[in-house]
Parts: sequence; structure tokens; C-alpha cells
Amino acid sequence: MALRSNIEDKIKEAVDIIKSGGTVVYPTETVYGLGADAFSEEAVRKVYKIKGRDFSQPISIAVSSFEMLHKVAYIDSKSLEIITELLPGPVTVLLRKKDVVPDILTAASEVVGVRFPDNEIANHIIKETGPITATSANVSGRNPPTCIEEVEIKADIIINGGKCKYSMPSTVVDMSREAANEEKAKIKIEIKRRGACYDRVLHVLRGKAAGKGFHGLPVP
Repeated sequence: MALRSNIEDKIKEAVDIIKSGGTVVYPTETVYGLGADAFSEEAVRKVYKIKGRDFSQPISIAVSSFEMLHKVAYIDSKSLEIITELLPGPVTVLLRKKDVVPDILTAASEVVGVRFPDNEIANHIIKETGPITATSANVSGRNPPTCIEEVEIKADIIINGGKCKYSMPSTVVDMSREAANEEKAKIKIEIKRRGACYDRVLHVLRGKAAGKGFHGLPVP
């Protein structure tokens, strides 16, 4: 009971830190993430600096509900049918961003990567703060941490959520583009990175894409 209370206190502290422009290392089901207010350019800059990440490399964001997902990205009904099969879970979905998402996050691209973690701690934080950055809590180019003992970067708070369930990065699915030269617009689906639960993601995409107005399924 005391342990649970301690986690709840840490979550409240993390929420306050993010709301005040700070940074948080938080657990997910894939790897530990480095979180900050995704709508604050100043906070996002801190994330890039902590990671030593080049500004030409975009950073994904994390949401805690499909309602929140709709606020940051454009999703049609056909795409949503597939996305609800994949999320919450260890998948990053690339979608066309809405104007509320700052350009610094996407390296001025119109596409944003979105995570909806399958992790209670992460979702409790995001529910209170709104979308936060979803980038691994490591120096760029180094292995992402799967437990707090592997976290080498500095943040305002680090929340210990134990060993990450999958302990590998998410599978990345691009649903941001329409197929060219089609009489009727079709969303082009492409798996950009094999990661956690790749086989399941591939199974869902192949099953849902057939006859649903989607085009192709290139895999890495």
C-alpha cells in the first residue's frame, strides 16, 4: 500500500513538473521515455538538449485517449478502425499533424508520430498534463533504457515503473499518406520500423487493410 502511495505521489510531482515546463523520465511498455509538455516549444527544446538530439530529427508525442489523439492529428474513419486495433499498445502511428502540434516537434514536417502507451503510470501522467513528448530517455545514438538503472540522462524527476514489459522500441506504422494515382483516395500503410509486437501489428494490418480502402503494405 505504501509503495502504491509512493508511486501516486511521484505521478503528482511529475504532473506538476511537466505543467511548469520541466522534464520527466517515465515508464512505458516499450522503453523509458523522456516527457515534457508537447505544446511548449521551450520544454521541447529542453528534451532535445538533454538527449543531444539534432533538431532535424522529429520527436513523437504520447496521448492517453483517442479523444486526445484526435486533437493532435487528422484521422479518417477508415484509419481509426485500424488504429483502435493497435492502440493502446507498443506502436507509433505516423499521421498528419494538426496546427496545435509545434513544428519543432516534427522538424517542420506535416507528419507527427503518436504513441498511446499501454502503461498505467504513463497514462495517468498524460491524462493530467495533455500530450507529452514520447522519445526514449537516452542520449541520442545510445541504447534506450528498459529500467531506471539504465537511465543515464538527467531530468527533473525519474519515475521507477520497473522493467518495461517489452523492453524494446515500438513498431512504427506510417498512415500519413494517400496512395498516388488512385481514383478514390486510399491511405497508404507502411511499416517503417520493426519493433515490439511486430508480428501482431502485421497481422492486424493485413487483416484490416483488405477491402477497406487501403493501399499496399510495404514492410522493412
